[in-house]
Amino acid sequence: MPDPAAQAETQLRNIEESTGRSLAEFAALIAEAGLAKHGQIVAHLKAEYGLTHGNANLLAHRIRDELAGGPAPDEDLLAAQYAGAKAGLVPIYDRLAAVATGQGDDVDQVIQKTGVSFRRTKQFALVQAPSSKRIQLGLNLPTDPDDDRVRAVTGMCSHRIDITNVDQIDGDLEGWIAAAYAAAG
Repeated sequence: MPDPAAQAETQLRNIEESTGRSLAEFAALIAEAGLAKHGQIVAHLKAEYGLTHGNANLLAHRIRDELAGGPAPDEDLLAAQYAGAKAGLVPIYDRLAAVATGQGDDVDQVIQKTGVSFRRTKQFALVQAPSSKRIQLGLNLPTDPDDDRVRAVTGMCSHRIDITNVDQIDGDLEGWIAAAYAAAG
């Protein structure tokens, strides 16, 4: 199963080999240019160094982390997602995480800044807290469930479900997570 962190490290090594510049050198160049916003850094890297968007995007994330003293540990990223007014959503997240990781020993939980991805050979579920009132569960389902709670969407997931209470995590919802897990194998 591909490891997103390992893939990013390989991509970063490839960028350094092809450009002849290290992450630290790029960080120094960006600091010297006075750029701080992600979009500005991406645009600069593409224009000045001919990087593709994907390479510039990864490098911009790493440069911003480097200039801020390093990336936050996973625990800090997760705690930040559910800090303050979103603290009431923790029981919903905990239950969804338990259901997703309980699908099998091959489930990877990838904690990111704005959500948690659950992966097998590919992502099958994405849990995000876009507001203090709800969690969005994104699933990659092979079929459309006949339930008003489930919306077909485009993007990283094929379907989305809004959850405002842990009691909404019922047998149907657990079954959809299982179906998404099975389809990701």
